[in-house]
Amino acid sequence: MKLDLSQFNDIDFENIGGWPAQVKTVFALFLAILIFIASYFLFVSDAIDTLNVEQNKEVTLRDDFKAKYQLAANLKLYREQLAVMEVQFAELLKMLPSQNEMPGLLDDLTFVATDSGLGIQSLEWQEEIQRDFYIEFPISMAVTGEYHEMGQLVSEVAKLPRIVSLHDFVIKRSDKGSLAMEILAKTYRFKEGAQLPAEKNTKGAKK
Repeated sequence: MKLDLSQFNDIDFENIGGWPAQVKTVFALFLAILIFIASYFLFVSDAIDTLNVEQNKEVTLRDDFKAKYQLAANLKLYREQLAVMEVQFAELLKMLPSQNEMPGLLDDLTFVATDSGLGIQSLEWQEEIQRDFYIEFPISMAVTGEYHEMGQLVSEVAKLPRIVSLHDFVIKRSDKGSLAMEILAKTYRFKEGAQLPAEKNTKGAKK
């Protein structure tokens, strides 16, 4: 049906019932479009935003479930690994000096240095350093000698029954022509009642 535009001239809005059929149809269509647009912005748009939020939550929950499922599936393996770690940790604890053994470490280092042929310039405790689950005890050393004697010192320290690590080597030629080495030795003591990170993670997995 051809649209007769002349029918839209002189429309009387106070007598809508008397409008021509084409005018009523066009007006009804225009009104329907306005209602649709208004409904979208008033209701559908908010509903779509809510749907997007819920879909994002679903993805997050799925990933969380997948991670927890994998953790639960490997819980037996984690417990076995923890048991092995506890045994290894107990062995390491035996190699850490007790509080009563701490003074004797200076004697051990003195013996090792002199037995390697080195001259001791200084050997003293530094301020202890608190860590998460252990305490670090630095010992500053200054010795003089030759390269092979310093190498023997490092080798002999590694053989000590208690754990002692060596750090921050500084070697230079002394005024007397021999080599002078400054080195920082460290030993450690486990804090009573402290909990290792691995134990915390495994306990969280059991929950």
